[in-house]
Amino acid sequence: MKTGLACIGLTTLDVVARAIDALPEGEGTTLIEGIACAPAGTAAGAALVAAKLGMSVKLASAVGDDLIGRFIRMALDEAGVDLAALETLPGLPSSTTVLAVDSAGRRPNFHALGAGMLAKATPEALEAACSSRFLHYAGIGGAMLDGGAGASLVKAAREAGATVTCDLISPQATAMDELKRLLPYVDYFMPSAAEALFLTGQDDLFAAADVFRTLGAGGCIIKNGGQGAIVVLDGVRTTLPAYVIKPVDTTSCGDSYCAGFIAALDRGWTPLDAARFGAATAAMVAQGLATLGKLESFEATEAAMGQMTLGEAA
Repeated sequence: MKTGLACIGLTTLDVVARAIDALPEGEGTTLIEGIACAPAGTAAGAALVAAKLGMSVKLASAVGDDLIGRFIRMALDEAGVDLAALETLPGLPSSTTVLAVDSAGRRPNFHALGAGMLAKATPEALEAACSSRFLHYAGIGGAMLDGGAGASLVKAAREAGATVTCDLISPQATAMDELKRLLPYVDYFMPSAAEALFLTGQDDLFAAADVFRTLGAGGCIIKNGGQGAIVVLDGVRTTLPAYVIKPVDTTSCGDSYCAGFIAALDRGWTPLDAARFGAATAAMVAQGLATLGKLESFEATEAAMGQMTLGEAA
């Protein structure tokens, strides 16, 4: 029986600082609460969180041949992520984001483009996808994946028996063309609310989910931050509330939601209960800095579900 998760898509390094409410004048110094850095991105962020939740994880993506790329590799390796399909692209920097989180939790950011956007459907990526129980395809918007290469990989993984989840990098209007190729092979499509409304032109999240299901998605979970998520599956059409927390840094909450959902499915939870666990995973991440935040383990997150308060369903 196949096991584990393969994540394909964007890899970056996030450098997160909090709380920054104003820049010091000139060359002044301001003391802040803390700074953290961690692998992130639609693929590496989900991979790191899933590994923390106890899954066996493979990452297919790309980094540059710089110090940042070596740090990303080290951090992921220490977390137990299989990096056989993580390419190092010579002569390129690694994608990096600096996030200045303010006291209200807002996170203006500064991104330097790099190798992460050039992840490809390599033979190693295909092997990782087809040999895993789950594939999290988070490559829509990738320059080397859009246009058919990524869709062919997803189709092969699905035909090999993988359960496929799907998220987006930074969608443009052309992402709908890619979704038409991909969604017939996707079991669970998991965009953010802003992405779903932008791509479909709808003003209602359930209507947006219906568009994606019409294009072939088996189910649709639309992440809506502190307002929870809407879940549309066969026989299920509901809104799940978010947990009431004091957020510190929401940078990787979308990726962590996806990882939590997959980790719960892997343990035999129903999709609806797995979506609840995804929300709990995101809540744990949001209470600390960077990709892992305050996340400890699957068991600790499950325990927290009985201790945190649920908000009102939007």
